[in-house]
Amino acid sequence: MSIFMNYPFEKIFKAVLKNGGTFADLYHESSRTHSIVCDDNKIEKVITGTDAGVGLRAISDFKTSYAYGNRCSEKDVLALAADLAGAVKGGSAGAVAKAYPLEPRVNLPVSLAPETIETAKKVAMVRKANAAARAIDPRVRQVKVVYNDKHQQVALANSQGLVVEEDRTYTLFAVQVVAAEKDLIQTGYEPAGGLMGFELFDEVDPAAVAETAARRAVQALEAREAPRGVMPVILSSEAGGTMIHEAVGHGLEADLALEGLSVYSNCIGETVASPLVTVVDDATLTQKRGSYGYDDEGVPAQRTILIEKGILKGYLCDRLYAMKFKGMSSGNGRRQSYKHHPIVRMSNTMITPGKEDPDAILQSTPEGVLVKKMGGGQVNTVNGDFVFEVSEGYLIRNGQIGDPIRGATLTGNGPKVLESIDRVGNDLGFAIGTCGKDGQGVPVGDAQPTLRIPEIVVGGTSQE
Repeated sequence: MSIFMNYPFEKIFKAVLKNGGTFADLYHESSRTHSIVCDDNKIEKVITGTDAGVGLRAISDFKTSYAYGNRCSEKDVLALAADLAGAVKGGSAGAVAKAYPLEPRVNLPVSLAPETIETAKKVAMVRKANAAARAIDPRVRQVKVVYNDKHQQVALANSQGLVVEEDRTYTLFAVQVVAAEKDLIQTGYEPAGGLMGFELFDEVDPAAVAETAARRAVQALEAREAPRGVMPVILSSEAGGTMIHEAVGHGLEADLALEGLSVYSNCIGETVASPLVTVVDDATLTQKRGSYGYDDEGVPAQRTILIEKGILKGYLCDRLYAMKFKGMSSGNGRRQSYKHHPIVRMSNTMITPGKEDPDAILQSTPEGVLVKKMGGGQVNTVNGDFVFEVSEGYLIRNGQIGDPIRGATLTGNGPKVLESIDRVGNDLGFAIGTCGKDGQGVPVGDAQPTLRIPEIVVGGTSQE
């Protein structure tokens, strides 16, 4: 990043803000990615790529102007600044973002850099996972194995005099399996990864990841059709925090909540969940996929309490909304790459563990559905209504895990579901993903303990 440190920052920002504006920042990114894809029993792709560029942003009257390019010399950045200045007019005299002290950085350990591992070893690992999935059952018809690592170097400076740099290494491994029997087709998916290097595979066996995905697909072929109606549902910690991320987290992002586009708008200080529920967003967790040392605006990563014992405490915020509503950024300004301006995003979002034994929660629930893995879904952030698919679920019979089910969905309202939770386990399970918003995708994590929802609508096809 030496080229970045040599930029004439004061000159650049004066050029950007010469016609007005209250704030500007410059983002430099250099990344190297390596991807391997095995599909239909063949290595379809082995791709290594590099990319580098700069993004320049100006804020005026709480409106964002943004320009980017992949020419990174001083001359090119100054030309970009001159172009951007033409779009920046006026400014609010009082809209000065507060200064952010540089706190100790989050530790971003990488003990085994992926670029030091031979491609042949990575390909062999992918092939092994493919074989492991296919060996589970002859009804496995298709297996897709994806390996990806990314080394990202980012640096950021702004018109307040801030300059920060950071190296991030992500490693991801995922397997998707299709199983079929006659006209019935089912899928299984399992990912692993985080903000770490190739040491991921000291903890995670690629073959075991593949077998989990295959078993999920095959089990769905044999599962009974899901019941339908209003019933108790236990969300296992293994289900990951999909519901908290989608049904709650997005509604607590400032660009929605502070603009009146969230069911949680104007609710700070109010009861929005059961007193057993505390929700946090924490970018400081070591090696989790949604973690970082600084966000993409140079604000140190933080642990932000959103809901505490059922009471809404605040929203996730970036610099723009901190300026607009005279607050402080929570360190949640994130962007997909230098080609995108930062927006409010979650990092690692979770319901914190409670005090109960997960087995006791199950045993105290005579009938219902146990969700072991959540699938995709849809959420209306304005009113909180959601529909989620269940990737792996089971009937609960007499407080015990019963037959597996397929085709189940959960339908409800985020705040109402949170308020109804009556049992919270002392465990915690993480899931990973890439969250899409406004055309951008960023790595995230989500987590939850075992939770019991006394009543929720389960959609199924069973006639029983």
